[in-house]
Amino acid sequence: MYKNKKIVVVMPAYNAAQTLKQTYDEVMAEGIVDLVIVVDDFSTDDTVALARSLPHTHVHVHNKNRGYGANQKTCYQEALKAGADIVVMVHPDYQYTPKLLPAMVSVIANDLYPCMLASRILGGAALQSGMPLWKYMANRVLTAFQNLMTGAKLSEYHTGYRAFSADLLRSLPLDRNSDDFVFDNQMLAQILFQGHIIGEVTCPTKYFEEASSINFRRSAIYGLGCLLTSLQFRCAKWKLIRDTRFRG
Repeated sequence: MYKNKKIVVVMPAYNAAQTLKQTYDEVMAEGIVDLVIVVDDFSTDDTVALARSLPHTHVHVHNKNRGYGANQKTCYQEALKAGADIVVMVHPDYQYTPKLLPAMVSVIANDLYPCMLASRILGGAALQSGMPLWKYMANRVLTAFQNLMTGAKLSEYHTGYRAFSADLLRSLPLDRNSDDFVFDNQMLAQILFQGHIIGEVTCPTKYFEEASSINFRRSAIYGLGCLLTSLQFRCAKWKLIRDTRFRG
């Protein structure tokens, strides 16, 4: 608990057996997390067995591989069913440090912002941390375009380390979003469309073989999806289109 609010960490998992325990240990070491929810997207390794061995952990298993976006939908549904007041998504690949949990949670618990992002870009050390140059450049170009279309001033839209108030999650039509990677971007666009301000904190990250990553082809598809989402956001704001994903 933090300020009498139930804190739930959700982990969208796929073949994360090598890094899940290390991530979990650091999450629980912060002393504020009530429950960890691991949603496994039909892994072929020992992710499920390992997750079920961890205390204070609820494990939900998809009966087929449904995609990263679908995994998150289940994560948030399960967290809200568990009575969460604040939900933090932490990838179980140990790329993002769980040590930022208290900082992200405190901002939401004190009603400063309903959403917090851990930004790899904000501190200026993304390339030094090992982010490939092509990913860094794509991140900067996409973010600049997205800020232009949404009117926000975020340092990046593409981090997988996020925290939300339960009230915010309940207000979002997440079921109308993609089941693929662009879900991340659609979700932020929905939050901004409702007029919320998104907070950010700088986050050191690690890049190594076991950390999850998508290949160039999938990255290109994701990038095009981000551009389309931003254009749809702006057209919906101007009332040029009606899009059920966006509601104020």
